[in-house]
Amino acid sequence: MSAQSSSLPMYVAALVAYDGTEYFGFQVQRDVPTIQGTLEHCLSTFTTLEGRVAGSGRTDTGVHARGQVIGLRVHWRHDLSALQRAWNAHLPPAITVRAVQIAPVEFHPRFSAVSRTYRYFVSEPCLPGWLAPKRSPLLQRYAHVERRQLDVAAMQQAANLFVGEHDFATFGQPPQGANTVRRVLQAAWQVVETTLSPLGNRPERTLVFTITANAFLQHMVRNLVGAMLAVGRGECAASDVKAALDVCDRSRALRPAPANGLVLECVDYPDALGITFDLAD
Repeated sequence: MSAQSSSLPMYVAALVAYDGTEYFGFQVQRDVPTIQGTLEHCLSTFTTLEGRVAGSGRTDTGVHARGQVIGLRVHWRHDLSALQRAWNAHLPPAITVRAVQIAPVEFHPRFSAVSRTYRYFVSEPCLPGWLAPKRSPLLQRYAHVERRQLDVAAMQQAANLFVGEHDFATFGQPPQGANTVRRVLQAAWQVVETTLSPLGNRPERTLVFTITANAFLQHMVRNLVGAMLAVGRGECAASDVKAALDVCDRSRALRPAPANGLVLECVDYPDALGITFDLAD
């Protein structure tokens, strides 16, 4: 299907990245800036949008994305690369449209997805006994900063508990309905050593937690990471996390990890839909 010279609305899918620091999540809310609202407003300044922009996930306030997928119907007479350029020209620096393609009519960015992948970033000292500064303005925009080293092996032991199909009622609420069962395909911590921090010659390392599931509950990833961080600090054991998971009681959740370390990395769809973005970046 060609995007050229169409007087009818086209149904397109787009891949979007954003810094969520200054936004109150993805979904439109009254009187506060959101990703969805900004995408719609900027698009409406140069063309006609039919209905709303639909997203693959409703990221929370302060959460970032590298691979948010959206779907929309738009009137556009030129090619898709021109649509992408025009849209990015009107968007603020914190949001960018990475790719655009024609989508089949049966595609929905949320309901067609077979899996989503999130990553959570933690910065901590490389050297045992060394304390990270209480405030790290550059790091804290995109990572949660721990002042002391964490027990990564214990955190991975807790992460292993989440793999498979479980009732995650303790760790989140369903966006609709009452089903709190989700299937986690991977949950793994990775250690990335660095020699210099953005703040000077303080040695540090980055811990990256990657989790892929068929779907997530609201606040689920941050609650899971918060529980694992408590294990890493020695405040509780992996067995305590297992007990909290098994009891399916929302009141048993530990303090969630801050939003700033969380990134929606990618969303996968069935091959038959052909949602495979051609990325320039």
